[in-house]
Amino acid sequence: MLAQPVAALADATGPFYDRSFVLAANAKCRLFVPAVASALTASTLQARGAAARAGISDVDLAATAARARGRAAQTACNDPQLAMVRTRVATAFAGWAGTARMTFPGGRADWSANRSDFSRPTWRLMQTSVTGASPVTFGYTAGGGQAESLKAVVSFVGRPRPYAVRIVMRNTDHAPRAWLTGAGGASLPPEPSRRAIFASSSGPADQTLLAEGRTQGQAWIFPASTAEALSRLDPREPFVMEFLFRDDSVARATFEAGDFAAGRAFIAMGSL
Repeated sequence: MLAQPVAALADATGPFYDRSFVLAANAKCRLFVPAVASALTASTLQARGAAARAGISDVDLAATAARARGRAAQTACNDPQLAMVRTRVATAFAGWAGTARMTFPGGRADWSANRSDFSRPTWRLMQTSVTGASPVTFGYTAGGGQAESLKAVVSFVGRPRPYAVRIVMRNTDHAPRAWLTGAGGASLPPEPSRRAIFASSSGPADQTLLAEGRTQGQAWIFPASTAEALSRLDPREPFVMEFLFRDDSVARATFEAGDFAAGRAFIAMGSL
């Protein structure tokens, strides 16, 4: 039997533990319809990001998730208190599953998500930055007959088109922990602990994807594996978009990992 329907820890891991438990119970007992389960997944990732920003280490978060899974494994699917949890969660997240737009706040930058169904290409999940005076937007796009893709759109001011674009981030296989600063933030680690992922193709950007006031820009599409790499970053971490030019100059735009994984789970719930 459950001592409480959803046990809350007395620290910043509480919401993450709660949602991880319910998510694990759903995997075991099939408690929710797919839309609610997807909403719960996004919310669990969001809670994980909030705990990380509060200073909870990856080790402690992994241990919290393991405790939640262990408790779910020991809880019978017909437990009456689990049935109460199921009713409350289904009610709460049914509304979230029908939400078209959400903002996932970060320490320095937000991810904006939009599940509305448009007839022209639009941003599904996006974060904005700049390189010099040139706006850069990165995230998922879809619509207008185009499949969902992960891309960067840039409108350079007074510069030629770059010949390549890459994303530079921590290599989580070589450096399992974020490179934290004294102020509680994070920075890119030293070069041996970084990885770069190059855009796989490029072309003119659709007008609907350009920053306000811009009339032209380039779109650079990244391989699907980029999303998995970004999802493994600490939400406090930056990643850098580097634009490479033939005169050997490099223009850089800085983004924050933030709740990219939660936003990605949110738009995976499908268009409305």
